[in-house]
Amino acid sequence: MGDNSFLKISGIKKSFGSGENRTEVLRGIDFEVAKGEFCVLLGPSGSGKSTLLNIIGGIDSPDSGYISIDGEKTGDMDEKTLTRYRRKHLGYVFQMYNLIPNLNVKENVEVGAYLSDNPFDVDDLLKTLGLYEHRHKLPNQLSGGQQQRTSIGRAIVKNPDILLCDEPTGALDYNTSKEILKLIEDVNQKYGNTIIMVTHNDAIKNMADRTVKLRDGMIRRNIVNENKISAVELDW
Repeated sequence: MGDNSFLKISGIKKSFGSGENRTEVLRGIDFEVAKGEFCVLLGPSGSGKSTLLNIIGGIDSPDSGYISIDGEKTGDMDEKTLTRYRRKHLGYVFQMYNLIPNLNVKENVEVGAYLSDNPFDVDDLLKTLGLYEHRHKLPNQLSGGQQQRTSIGRAIVKNPDILLCDEPTGALDYNTSKEILKLIEDVNQKYGNTIIMVTHNDAIKNMADRTVKLRDGMIRRNIVNENKISAVELDW
């Protein structure tokens, strides 16, 4: 593991609504993630984990506090710089695959490559993802697992510093979920990207380097996992 403060989340607070309808979603979040670390944000629905992921990704901004990635504070950036920053340094994988329906697998992944100065080779990546033989298929010709692989390909082809995954297995069955988690693990080990994954599935913490448990907008526990197991060994 590299420098522990590669990703620094400091004093993050966020509320929605105003007056009596104001809800505090995050109440002062502080933690750090090392370069190449696989970090799971774990918590029940409504604990603030997706909001936190969006703030780390610069999709949403905090009311107070800051995110710093490799020494650069995202809050100091104007909209244009932030957009460029997101394109270059961050990859996103969502529960819904958000693929472009009239582009085939290879073209959907290439969309991600266009955003990068230093993309991976698309064909090599498609082979790693087990998609090479499906590269000419459209999204509606794929299974859910293959669609999610394609969306991971689109996110990872940019060679992002940080891969942000929001419930990436939420819409998938048990076996496909494990395949996708194994794939994310392979990506982490092969390419060394830092991974932040939001989930409510407690078992996934066992394959992570770090687990940050959220409840009611606060960190309840921040645990470093000394006995990581492979995604293949997970059970729930």
